[in-house]
Amino acid sequence: MKNTLETRLGVFFTLALIVLVILIEMAGGLDIFRRGYRLHALFDSVHELKVGDLVKMAGKPVGKVSEIDWADQKVRVTMKITDRQAAIRTDSQAAVRFLGLMGQNFVAISFGTPTAPRVDPDMDTELATVEQADLNALMTRLDGVASSVENMTRSVSPDNFGNLLGPFTEFFKTHKDRIGNIIANFETTSAQIAGGTGTVGRLLHEDTLYESALAAITNLTETAAEIKTTVAQARTVVDQVRQGQGTLGRLTQEDGLYQETAQAATHLREILQKINQGQGSVGKLVNDEALYRNARLTLQKLDRASESLEDQGPLSVLGIAASALF
Repeated sequence: MKNTLETRLGVFFTLALIVLVILIEMAGGLDIFRRGYRLHALFDSVHELKVGDLVKMAGKPVGKVSEIDWADQKVRVTMKITDRQAAIRTDSQAAVRFLGLMGQNFVAISFGTPTAPRVDPDMDTELATVEQADLNALMTRLDGVASSVENMTRSVSPDNFGNLLGPFTEFFKTHKDRIGNIIANFETTSAQIAGGTGTVGRLLHEDTLYESALAAITNLTETAAEIKTTVAQARTVVDQVRQGQGTLGRLTQEDGLYQETAQAATHLREILQKINQGQGSVGKLVNDEALYRNARLTLQKLDRASESLEDQGPLSVLGIAASALF
């Protein structure tokens, strides 16, 4: 091949094109030439997120971060979504996640609910966000916990440990006999319980208590069933009364009986008024004093007649009766 000017220019432009492609890839890839739509999200902290970092959905890349700007007291992240098949919903949430411990971050977008509408590619949609815990703050807290544990382990020396257990050791030495008796009594009691002696042992080993409790529960169950039946019967009676069935139902529901009762009460009141006024036979008997005097005189005559009969003999009585007859 001839080393001409055209050849050198061709090689130069080829190398320049390769370098340009590499620079474009480093600056954000070839996605700038791909069609897509934009999404926005507001974060309190982006945790070292950079322009060109990936945007993923269920772990699959769907775009890249195109801009990071200030928005009042928050940070506005603009994402370019190039995967139009990704089903991003209007209620999907964005969160800054850690890809590794070396500061590699990405934006994760959740699926959202299936019933929510999909994001319109022709509109700039802003997604809700979920704030992640700050890794530096977590590491600082872990460092503080580790320091506290280290200080605690340093403070616990053999001398301090001995001083801590000293009062307990003296207590056990002073009350050694009493503690031994308590342990022996406990062993005796546990042996009695295991052997079925004593009140607790009999309660645990004999079936009498179980049978009594079972009988009591059975009786309670039967009583509850009877009460339930009685309540059901009472409800039936109440329903019948409300429907006007039976004697009590007719008494409470029919107006004719009420009217008859009211009319009878009216008649009774009129009769009592007539009696009080001395009208009729009963009224005269109750209110006429002459009748009372006549009845009294009659009773007096009968009394005198009975006395005269007692003075006379049986034959005289028979004679008086015969003369009265003949």
